[in-house]
Amino acid sequence: MSRGASELARRLAREAEAVCRHYLSNGKRAGRYWVVGDVHNTPGRSLFVRLQESPKGPAGKWTDAATGEHGDLLDIIRESLALRDFREVAEEARRFLKLPRAQHQTALQPVRSLVPIGSRQAARRLFAISSPIQGTIAEAYLQSRGIARVHHGGSLRFHPRCYYRPDEYLPTETWPAMIACVTDLEGRITGVHRTWLDPDGFDRIRLGKAPIDTPRRAMGDLLGNAVRFGVVDDVLAAGEGLETMLSLRYVLPSMPMAAALSANHLSAMLLPSGLRRLYIARDADAAGDAVQAILSQRAADAGIEAIALSPRLGDFNEDLHIFGLEALRAELRLQLAPEDVVRFLHFSTLAAE
Repeated sequence: MSRGASELARRLAREAEAVCRHYLSNGKRAGRYWVVGDVHNTPGRSLFVRLQESPKGPAGKWTDAATGEHGDLLDIIRESLALRDFREVAEEARRFLKLPRAQHQTALQPVRSLVPIGSRQAARRLFAISSPIQGTIAEAYLQSRGIARVHHGGSLRFHPRCYYRPDEYLPTETWPAMIACVTDLEGRITGVHRTWLDPDGFDRIRLGKAPIDTPRRAMGDLLGNAVRFGVVDDVLAAGEGLETMLSLRYVLPSMPMAAALSANHLSAMLLPSGLRRLYIARDADAAGDAVQAILSQRAADAGIEAIALSPRLGDFNEDLHIFGLEALRAELRLQLAPEDVVRFLHFSTLAAE
C-alpha cells in the first residue's frame, strides 16, 4: 500500500464507526464491531469491522466470515460503491474526511476490484445499495414528465450520489440518479440503467436530467433483456424508453410492460413463453418503423399476435405530457384489442375514480 493510501486508511480508522454508518448502513454496532452481511452493504451478520484498536488488531480492519475476505476501510468504500480504481476510492475517502483533493492523483496505484466494473454483479450491487424512489427527486423527475403515478413494481430505485465518469481522463463526478434494473425472463437482474438527475434543476414546474454529456447509461448484460413493470401472463406491452413505458403504465397500471432501453435492444428482446398478444409501443421515427417490422415478424414466427401502438407525437411520454392523461386514455382505447380495453383500460378508469 502506498504512503498516501496508508495515511487515508489511518484517518478513516479514527472514524471507523462513522465510516460504517455511512457506507454499511444496513448493519449495526455489536460491542466493538460493526456487523453487516458483506462489503456490498447487504443486511446480515457475516462481516465484522473492528471499530476500536485492540490486541486483535487495528481499528478499521474487517473480515467476512462467510468468504474469508478481509481488508480495511478503503476496501469498504471501493466495494460498497463499486468504484473503478484507487483514484476514485481516494477521492471518495477525501470527500468523506473533508480533506482537500490530492494534487498528484496519478501516483496512486490502482487496486483490483473484487467485482468487474460493468458486470452483472456490479449492476446487482448498485441496485441493492440504492433506495426506493418515493419522495426522491427521481419520483419528482418522472412526475415532471407527466407521470403523476409511477407504477414501477419495484423496478426503479434511487441513488443520491451515483458515480459518473465523463471519460478515462477526467475525474469522477457524483450526481443523483434513477436506477432501473434490467432482468431476464426469469426475473434475474442482468444489468441496470442509470438516469443522472440535476438536483438544482427543479423549478417547481420541471426537473431535468443532469447537465452532463451522457445523462443516461446502462451496464451489464442488456441484449434480450429489459426493465420490466409487472409480471407477464399472456399480454405484454414493450417499447424503448423508460418514460415511454411508464407513461403507458400510468394509463394501464395492470398491463405488464417492458422497456428495452433502445431500438436495437427492443428488436432483439426475448419473448416470454405463453405470450398470446404483444403490443409494440413504437416511437414515431425510422428506427421505430424498423423495430415494429422486426419484432412483429418475430412474434408471428412464435405464434404471437403483434399490435402496434402509435403515438401522436414522438413517443407516448410526449403525448402524455402535452395532451394529458384523458387524451392518452382515449388514444389507447382506439388501438387496443376490444377485450384488452375491458380487461386493462376499463379497470384503470375505475381505479382512478
